[in-house]
Amino acid sequence: MTSPAIVWFRRGLRLSDQAALAEAASRGPVIPAYILDDETPKHRKMGAASRWWLHHSLVSLDASLRDKGSRLILRRGVSADILAEIADSTGASQIHALRHYEPWWRNAERDLKTRLPDGVGLCLHDGNYLMPPGSVTTGSGTPYKIYTPFWKALREHMPPGEPVRTPQTIDAPDQWPESDTLDDWELTPSNPDWAVGFADHWTPGEEGARRNVDAFIDRATSYDDRRNLPSEAGTSRLSPHLHFGEVSPTYVWHRVSGRGRDVTIFQKELAWRDYAQNVIRQFPDYGRTGYRDQFDAFPWRDFRSSAVRDDFDRWCEGRTGYPIVDAGMRELWATGWMHNRVRMIAASFLVKHLLIDWREGERWFWDTLVDADYGSNATNWQWTAGTGVDSNMFVRIMAPLSQSEKFGAGDYIRRWVPELADLDDPYVHDPEAHGCKPKDYPAKIIGHRAARERALDAYREVKN
Repeated sequence: MTSPAIVWFRRGLRLSDQAALAEAASRGPVIPAYILDDETPKHRKMGAASRWWLHHSLVSLDASLRDKGSRLILRRGVSADILAEIADSTGASQIHALRHYEPWWRNAERDLKTRLPDGVGLCLHDGNYLMPPGSVTTGSGTPYKIYTPFWKALREHMPPGEPVRTPQTIDAPDQWPESDTLDDWELTPSNPDWAVGFADHWTPGEEGARRNVDAFIDRATSYDDRRNLPSEAGTSRLSPHLHFGEVSPTYVWHRVSGRGRDVTIFQKELAWRDYAQNVIRQFPDYGRTGYRDQFDAFPWRDFRSSAVRDDFDRWCEGRTGYPIVDAGMRELWATGWMHNRVRMIAASFLVKHLLIDWREGERWFWDTLVDADYGSNATNWQWTAGTGVDSNMFVRIMAPLSQSEKFGAGDYIRRWVPELADLDDPYVHDPEAHGCKPKDYPAKIIGHRAARERALDAYREVKN
């Protein structure tokens, strides 16, 4: 009897271009396993919106495996302990998995190697990024810290290799180990069901991911012109599919670039995912620790204050009095996603208009985004706050009202802020200034000029 191999699924929830699965299936029986791990040291518990996505993605993955004669084993607990137990009870000879770079997954991989029974090996494969993080280095062999030279160096290795073929069949083991029932994990909300509208916007799983890729291909050439326009469908909306590994960046690169068109700007967005992983590989605590020491003494407003918490709540709920910010925050709550340009505006508003520590916003996005990714989320927030290894200068303060007009956000605002649905441009961008603010829409939480001066004063305090 050929001993089975375990395929440890984490954020590679697909059958195609899945190097770990392909290698295991080529050698004999396979036990596909997903472990809901909230306990590995330094583990950051997955946010609520991401758990909704995970539930549906696992349903899709299990269905795809069953079409191949297999199934998905579900367990909950410390990954290293459970995988070692499954290997021991089934006589598995190997565990195959895609490499991950979040600090808790690196801990889990290291611990697993020490806990496996004698003769059982852990085989890690690449596949969730265009290039393995850490493999693109400077001339002196050190990792890049700044994005632009990183992109130039990465591009020298592009295009990536062809996607790995999907196994035609997946042999089952003689005996399946015990499995949890997905519904028992209670990943989806019930009372109240705040995610009730998510399904109107998303189809988690590999099939849904590929449909989104197909839908984006014809828009890819206009990506640079339309990606910053919230009122238009100009973005790819692939971020949650890429985060959960329902489709590989290699597959996306080849599909989008396959017609000889210039899609460089979109390729650079794919490369940003690689860059973010390189950052957290160098700085594992990047989600909670700023890179620039001068900001350790920055005079953020005291989050313990009820007034500050009230401002934060108004930001979370989309009641700041700045229509573009409020539209974005309400879109986030309703769909688990926010337009990329509006994310920058909303993040900048929290950090610079409200002087609230970027880490509070990062944690809120972590809990409410279906595409919440440790590397990308931390890198983007630190870029906005000016605290990152590669970041915008703090003194560059976005003006949300002019940004709203510049990028034609009128229809976007009318959709997500119904109190303003009857206002035409230009009034909808700043109804308070035009004297037409509806009574049921809040006044500005702070004036732009006052907020700007307060932020600059705070920065001068640190600089001096």
